[in-house]
Amino acid sequence: METIDISAADEWQRLDRYLRKLLPSAPLSGIYKLARTGKIKIDGKRVDNEYRVEAWDRLEIHLPEDQIAAFQKAAELPILPTLTNNEFPKWIIYEDDSILALNKPAKINVHPGDHKTTEVSIIQLAQDYLWAKSRTPIFAPSLVHRIDRDTTGVLLIAKDRHGLNFLLEELQAHRIRKEYLAIAVGELKGGNSIRSPLLRVENAKNESKVRIDPAWQKAITHYRSLAVGGGLSLLEVGLETGRMHQIRVHLSSIGHPILGDAAYGSTSANRNYTLKWTAQRQMLHAWKLEFTHPETRKKMTVTAPIPLDMQSVISTYLPVLWAFDAL
Repeated sequence: METIDISAADEWQRLDRYLRKLLPSAPLSGIYKLARTGKIKIDGKRVDNEYRVEAWDRLEIHLPEDQIAAFQKAAELPILPTLTNNEFPKWIIYEDDSILALNKPAKINVHPGDHKTTEVSIIQLAQDYLWAKSRTPIFAPSLVHRIDRDTTGVLLIAKDRHGLNFLLEELQAHRIRKEYLAIAVGELKGGNSIRSPLLRVENAKNESKVRIDPAWQKAITHYRSLAVGGGLSLLEVGLETGRMHQIRVHLSSIGHPILGDAAYGSTSANRNYTLKWTAQRQMLHAWKLEFTHPETRKKMTVTAPIPLDMQSVISTYLPVLWAFDAL
């Protein structure tokens, strides 16, 4: 058996999430089984996986020492950023009793990954944040929509079931307007619409990718150029539909992929520009969301400032006077 005192930094996390960090090589199914079979106890008492750990709880792991050591050994996983509950409030753009709007940073998933990663997700941090505020069981906050892991910008979360149902109906009826800023390779002037159906497929590594297929889901993307220069274009992009990787695939299909996009972009352009800037992701930012509030029924607009990596590219290659708030 091994005992561990919970620190204040880990307070209010779900037990299963804490165990995933503590025992990175343990299979996810095995972690769930530990609490269920009484192998994990808090201060000598059995708890379930939904238990929220508290500072100075004494965690007991009732397993042989060699098995604990094997589970604690770092798994062969990608190097991922360390995120804590203290960072989450900095991302909040707007919050009331019904909704939570965030300025999502890059390099973090909006929802939990599979057993191959121990990375924390936005929705898990949101659950911890709201639990710490109320410290009573509440409706689990839920995503209204999603953003790619390496895309930044506005993300909307519903804090109650009524708000979630209302906003999902608005989304399905195309009454939520999403606007993005993208830095594309090549100098693309004017504006147009891309109307190419998309098909989602799984590759040999069980990774999802998307390709254009005339027989599949309708997908419509609108764009207009805000500035060109240095072999790049700054685009404002609007979605009429919200398919997976839609903007990235559509812009790539017309020969103007998003700068930094490893999956659908230009390898040579990404390599050449990376020598001069530090970003390691696609230059795509969800900068504005317009929707009807689920309680007040008033129209709302939430915007997210352009992240520093995109600002750096714009100031270097696309010097132009433009008013962000006037877009």
